[in-house]
Amino acid sequence: MKVTRILVAAVAAVAVLLAADLRPPQFDPQHYLEHVKYLASPELRGRGTGMPELDKAASYIAKQFKEAGLHPADGKHFFQQFSVTTNARLGKHNHFAFTEAGKKKILVQEKQFVPFNFSSGGKFEGQVVFAGYGITAKEYNYDDYASVDVKNKFVLVLRHEPQEFDEKSVFSGKVYTEHSQFFSKATNAKMHGAKGVIFINDAGNHTADADDMEPFGRTVGPANAGIPFVQVKVDVAEKWLSAKGKDLKTIQADIDKDLKPQSLDLSDVVTVTLGLDIHREAKTVNNVVGYLPGETDEHIVIGAHYDHLGLGEQFSMAASQVGTPHLGADDNASGTAGVIEIARYFGGRPKPKRGIVFLCFAGEELGLLGSSYYVNNPKFPIEKAVAMINMDMIGRIREHKVYLGGLGTGTGFKEMLEELAKSSTLHLEFSDQTGYGSSDHTSFTTKQVPVLFFFSGLHADYHKPSDTWDKIDGPEAVKLLEVVAGVANRLAAAPERPQFVRVAEPAKPVSHAGTAATGSGYGPYFGSIPDMAEQKTGVKFADVREGSPAAKAGLKGGDTMVEFDGKPIQNLYDFTYALRAKKVGDAVKVKVLREGKPLEVEVTLERRR
Repeated sequence: MKVTRILVAAVAAVAVLLAADLRPPQFDPQHYLEHVKYLASPELRGRGTGMPELDKAASYIAKQFKEAGLHPADGKHFFQQFSVTTNARLGKHNHFAFTEAGKKKILVQEKQFVPFNFSSGGKFEGQVVFAGYGITAKEYNYDDYASVDVKNKFVLVLRHEPQEFDEKSVFSGKVYTEHSQFFSKATNAKMHGAKGVIFINDAGNHTADADDMEPFGRTVGPANAGIPFVQVKVDVAEKWLSAKGKDLKTIQADIDKDLKPQSLDLSDVVTVTLGLDIHREAKTVNNVVGYLPGETDEHIVIGAHYDHLGLGEQFSMAASQVGTPHLGADDNASGTAGVIEIARYFGGRPKPKRGIVFLCFAGEELGLLGSSYYVNNPKFPIEKAVAMINMDMIGRIREHKVYLGGLGTGTGFKEMLEELAKSSTLHLEFSDQTGYGSSDHTSFTTKQVPVLFFFSGLHADYHKPSDTWDKIDGPEAVKLLEVVAGVANRLAAAPERPQFVRVAEPAKPVSHAGTAATGSGYGPYFGSIPDMAEQKTGVKFADVREGSPAAKAGLKGGDTMVEFDGKPIQNLYDFTYALRAKKVGDAVKVKVLREGKPLEVEVTLERRR
């Protein structure tokens, strides 16, 4: 009888524990907001990767992990160090000289010339060819390089593009196309064999702006474009053109009139000599890793990135406020605070069946660098990772709506989330199914780990100094933490782990015009996922999308593209430019390195998905 009573009591206790597990966990909005407030404080100056303030943020997160009862991954430290190349800086030995009519003239740095941050460094000398806007746009039947040979010469190119204020222009009139981007002009010049680019502002009928120099460090582009790229003042170049009897305003007007290029060789007029002293600094930064052991060696990953833009620089969406701390309360102090609070919740509970790894990544804003480093150098075997849950920008939930990505990557995910949603006031909108995107879960998808991505949507303060902590909706955010903790509870206790599913990207719907929508990105569809870790040359594939043209051609993750359609590929910008120039249905020769050995395949490009 006594034994029976003990068994009944034990069963009742277990039932109570199970019932408690099914109830949503409780989180405190104020605790959550305190983390956001500190991470997005002016003291941390935007937590830019490579800034000392990022280290302060890492120390804060590690302290919170320790107080939550998490274990350091190696038993000693919560940090996983890795190296990143931060923004370039100018050295002291930059010069630009030119010889015209037998006379040598030297320009003054920052007043008359300035290199771009993505420019190659070194010493260069050569003749000059004026190549209009430096644009090759087959889709518009326009090519500034068609009538001139620029091989081993510097090209002098104009800012922007033709007919920029003409609403009827094939170049889209008031909206600039990708051809106007600085890195597009650099890549096009390189693919035509140019030695370097001398860039000038367009003038006269094209813009009312002063002939301002582009500030060094503000321009989006590759770490090194593989070609020198320097801006000079318009009056310097106008003298070169005048020596050939040409006037810059007239040239621009003539191009605008009929979209016929006005390129000309200046080799008999001017020779330039450059010395570019550009330094790219390597900094050591940290992922922050905490571990809650389970009963087995399998584990769940719950992550967010804690870095932001620092003072803005080239990624700011508020160009006039570059130099001001971009505080990043929603992006992504909100997700980091969520990881901390979920760690605190699980740290106070009994040991789960499966362990939980809590990860806060650095380097996300520079290209998923921290998560890419982790999956290639995991603290815990990546094949033991049951799932990865990523939170990026979860602090400004509107109308109770949260976007959920990656749902198709794991068996049972959809049913689990639908069940959890019943006990929440939040509306989960199942968006992307594939597990790929512009946040850290993508790195885990490439390693065939099922992922879930929680995101509350973009807003007007994205990548601006105005993304401040007081705009974070704490009560709504903690409702999302309840859902995430519920997912983690179920994944930790489930008898079977979810199986990874490769999801083929669905085609875009047909538009009202009767053609398939092009989707994001440039050019036709190829289907590779780039590995954003730094490469000496080429574009390494972290993965290849299921059913994509690249997959059909036999390409796979780990391959490094070095040629596309006969053109050398040094970086992702080169590949983007080369792909954009092709058409749907084109069969393109692609050369990759696979385990160090060259392999050439033919890829038939499809409509972008």
